[in-house]
Amino acid sequence: MSTTSFRVRAYAKINLSLAVGPVRTDGYHPLETVFQSLALHDTLAATVRRGVFALTCTDPGVPADTRNLVWRAAQRLWEALGRRGEPHGVAIAIDKHIPMQAGLGGGSADAAAALVVLHHIWTPRGTTIDLAAIAAGLGADVPYFLMGGTALGLGRGDDLYPLADAPPYHVVLALPGFGVSTAAAYGWLDADRAAGVTIHPGNGAAGGGLPLWPGRNLLVVNDLEASVLRRHPELARVRAALAGAGARAAAMTGSGSAVFGLFDTDARARRAAEAVAGGGTIALLTRTVDRRTCQRVHFSFASSSPRHA
Repeated sequence: MSTTSFRVRAYAKINLSLAVGPVRTDGYHPLETVFQSLALHDTLAATVRRGVFALTCTDPGVPADTRNLVWRAAQRLWEALGRRGEPHGVAIAIDKHIPMQAGLGGGSADAAAALVVLHHIWTPRGTTIDLAAIAAGLGADVPYFLMGGTALGLGRGDDLYPLADAPPYHVVLALPGFGVSTAAAYGWLDADRAAGVTIHPGNGAAGGGLPLWPGRNLLVVNDLEASVLRRHPELARVRAALAGAGARAAAMTGSGSAVFGLFDTDARARRAAEAVAGGGTIALLTRTVDRRTCQRVHFSFASSSPRHA
C-alpha cells in the first residue's frame, strides 16, 4: 500500500515593534506592528489517505481537535471548496517546536501552513481560492504567515504590507516557565490605561533605534510589554540581561511571554543565551529568515514523494 505525504515548515515570528491603540467598540485594538520571521519552526506532515480528516501532534499539550487552528483551517478550506460534511482524505501530524503562549505565533503559523498544503492536495487545477481571506477568518495574524519575512501589519494586524527584508540577525529567545495568554495581556493594558497607570514603554533598541534599512531606524517598542512586566517582573530582568550581553535590540514579542534579543554574531548570541538560561528560563538560539525562504514552502514541499507503508 502506497501513500503520498507532504512536509511543510511553519516558521515562528517575533514582533520587532508593536503599537496598540485604545480598544474599539467591537472589542479589538488597532495595531501597528512590524513582523519578522524566524528559522524556528514546526513541521506539518500531511498524508493523503482514506477517511475523515485527522490531526496529531508531538506535544500532548496541543489539542488535536476542533480547538486547534489547523483543524479549523481544514474545515474552512473544505467549505470554501463547496464540499459538505467533515473534511476527508488527509491526516496531518504536527512536529511541534514553537512554544505555546509565548508570542511567537506557533498556532497561527501551523494554520497558515495547513492552508498551503491542503490547498495543494484538495484544490482542483484551475480553481482559485483566496487563502488570505480564509486565514483572516481564523485569526488576526494568520495572514502574515502566508507572507513571511519583514512586514508591516495594521488594523488587527491582518492589513499587511511587505517591507524590505531586515538584515539577518542571530536571535536568542528567552522563555520563562509560564505562558501569557493574548487576552490577559490586552486586558492588563486596558486595565492599566483605565486606571491611569503611567506606562513607560521600554526602548528595546540600543542607540535609540534598530538600523533595518539604509537611513531608517526602527524603534523597538512593544506597548503590551510594560503591563505584562508589571505582573511578571522577572521578564524585565531577562530583557536587561540580553541588552547587557550586547543585543542590538531586546524586547518582549507579541503578548509574551518570550523575550527576544537580536545579535550580530552567533558567538555573542551563544554567550547571551548562557547568561539568561537557568532559574526556570530556557534560552533558544535561532535566526531571522527572509520572505523568500518563507514563501518557498508555498510552491514546493520538502520530501513530497510517495512512501510505502
